[in-house]
Amino acid sequence: MKKFIVSLLTIVLMLNSLSLSTIATAQETPEINPSVEQTLNIMTIGELATLDSAVYNDTPSSDMIGQVFEGLFRIVDGTEVELGQAENYEVSEDGLVYTFTLRDGLVWSDGNPITANDYVYSYQRLVDPNGLASAQSVEIFKNAAAIRNGEMELEEVGVVALDDTTLEITLEYPAPYLPKLLTGSRFMPVQQAKVEELGDSYGTSTENIAMNGPFLIEGWSGTELEWTLVKNPNYWDAENVYLENVRVSVVKETGTGADLFDAGELDYAILSDQFVQQYEGSEVFHSQPKATIGHLMFNVTRETTGNAALRRAIAQAFDKELYATSVIRDGSTPLNGFVPADFDVNEDGVDFREEAGEVLPYNVEAAQADWEQAKEELGMDTIEIELLVSDVDLSGRTAEYLQAQLMENLPGLTITIRQVPLNNRLEFQRALDYDFFYGTWAPDYQDAINFMEQLITDGGINFADYSNEEVDNLVNQARNEYATDSVKRREALIEAERIAIGEDAVAPVVYQAATAYLLNPSVQNLQILPFSRTLNLRTTYISE
Repeated sequence: MKKFIVSLLTIVLMLNSLSLSTIATAQETPEINPSVEQTLNIMTIGELATLDSAVYNDTPSSDMIGQVFEGLFRIVDGTEVELGQAENYEVSEDGLVYTFTLRDGLVWSDGNPITANDYVYSYQRLVDPNGLASAQSVEIFKNAAAIRNGEMELEEVGVVALDDTTLEITLEYPAPYLPKLLTGSRFMPVQQAKVEELGDSYGTSTENIAMNGPFLIEGWSGTELEWTLVKNPNYWDAENVYLENVRVSVVKETGTGADLFDAGELDYAILSDQFVQQYEGSEVFHSQPKATIGHLMFNVTRETTGNAALRRAIAQAFDKELYATSVIRDGSTPLNGFVPADFDVNEDGVDFREEAGEVLPYNVEAAQADWEQAKEELGMDTIEIELLVSDVDLSGRTAEYLQAQLMENLPGLTITIRQVPLNNRLEFQRALDYDFFYGTWAPDYQDAINFMEQLITDGGINFADYSNEEVDNLVNQARNEYATDSVKRREALIEAERIAIGEDAVAPVVYQAATAYLLNPSVQNLQILPFSRTLNLRTTYISE
């Protein structure tokens, strides 16, 4: 069977209302040995917090959502997308109106038909100012920003079902990256009837969900550390899903994962620290750079961490290079800026990070100057603040490293550590029950604006309660006024980063991640994604 990959270049070059169902690149279907059991054993680094695509804020949940749901498009290899639940679509000449036709016979895991109205409801749910969703990227839809500001009704968002299988999306501004955006876990559809029936219980267990992806999840009631993905027989492309079962285990300690791999109990294990050195060079070792960032975030509503000079002092007072080489040691690299390197490259081949330059690099002298300013402004000689982290192995070691570096380089600063399960950390973040925290974040699509829109007022991962009108205006200019002017658009985003990170230091970055992992040589086509989710299992198979 031929599959069709839609490139962003094709979309940009599209002529008036050209149907993309006819623009394609063929992919070969692998030969599967029928005598080989198609069962895979993998690890994840943290608990599954939710299966609700509207409310997740962690990578383990995003990874599972991406296996059991599918949107209008689906990921092919991390940088390319192809049509998923949509059979074809057309784009208006001005690039603002997308008309999708859903595939015939699509059904949810409970047997009910998937309709265009489910997509309307799903996207409205993301836009709803009274809902739980926090994705700033939904403001790409016409009227979404006004609705979120209480200026328009939810029904006025630019997403309409023309009939049961035809969906029309109108954008606020041209966005040729829309196909990649819609592959993100946040934009997975939900079954309207199921959400309305279950309310807050939706997505809290395998019983409280209706799925439409290549896999279904079994054995998870909300607290388990092990569960299973099984092939979805009703998936529209089930004949090209090869794995029958994927057993997923939460493994928080890197050493445990390596031991389980060596014992043959895991086929895929994530590595860090000394284990990279141990396995590097062997046929089972792999490493791949990612657009994921490890970052801090400060609660600006508190007296101490609400002080910009204190935040800048902390941001510059730890050695990122030493951290990368002595703590994480998996190929991750120091990052001085909120937008990662080699992520957003313009038509001239210039990387955003290269053009923007370094923002708040390690500089003890500058850090101590800001530290003195902070103490003067706060009227304090000594300051004590708490660092909130999850109980994942790397998070604990990161916290201890930061504690040692900051207390050494900023005399009079005391850092205490609160280490809790990931679910609890996320709850504390949302409740602003913290001083500052360490976490990671991966973008939904490949554009610098996806990072910067997180830091605007009420932005997607803006758990700091941070608000800067100038940053908001710059991001809005990049979205709207400069949408078709690539030079001014990039300048606006660079300036927004300079203010939010360089001046206000609300979310200093520690590193840009790489994924180092062990993989059983018999596992083929396991896709490690550079952004959004970590894994794509749809095309994976066991060769022997």
